Amino acid sequence: MVQHEVIPVVGVVLAGGLGRRMGGADKALLELDGRPLLDHVLDRLRPQVRSVVINANGDAARFAPWSLPVAADVLPDNLGPLAGVLTGMDWVVANLPGVPWIVTVPNDTPVLPRDLVARMLAAVAAEGAEMACAASGGWRHPVVALWPVGQRTALRRAMIFDGLRKAETWVAGRRGAEVGFEAGAADPFLNTNSPDDLAAAEAALKAGA
Repeated sequence: MVQHEVIPVVGVVLAGGLGRRMGGADKALLELDGRPLLDHVLDRLRPQVRSVVINANGDAARFAPWSLPVAADVLPDNLGPLAGVLTGMDWVVANLPGVPWIVTVPNDTPVLPRDLVARMLAAVAAEGAEMACAASGGWRHPVVALWPVGQRTALRRAMIFDGLRKAETWVAGRRGAEVGFEAGAADPFLNTNSPDDLAAAEAALKAGA
């Protein structure tokens, strides 16, 4: 069994969104199958990474029950998931220098693959890629990705000076490996953007996703 201290990846849970499609609710705290949505994400992510940091703005105390570090966006104005990626990179450099990778996942993806990180690392090594991005059902998921911390300065410059906002644009400009995952009881990257999505996620969990 791999010890967490030697896993070269830090997990970053992206919880900085405004939750507009859920009426402004903090999606990480919504209940799914009797537990907060964040619990389900962490259950799947934690065993795959060295440590986890939550990227979230506002009052960090709402995440106190999880005893995890919470890092607010390092750039102002709620610039979206890419700001969370940069924040995760900055956090690693400040707290775990030398760790070469972060993996980002949204806070509303409760049926994440349990082999997500291992498969991404393997794809990067096999293809000589700069990073890796998840895909399923014919769609690429640019915010479910393995990012090299070494691109931190370039990403910051692109966001500040070039106005870069879309993760897809950054991913498309890199030499990346696309890692495909098959759907089981549900798409493994199902986002809970609505009450109907929560119901679908609960059904998937009960079906063994």
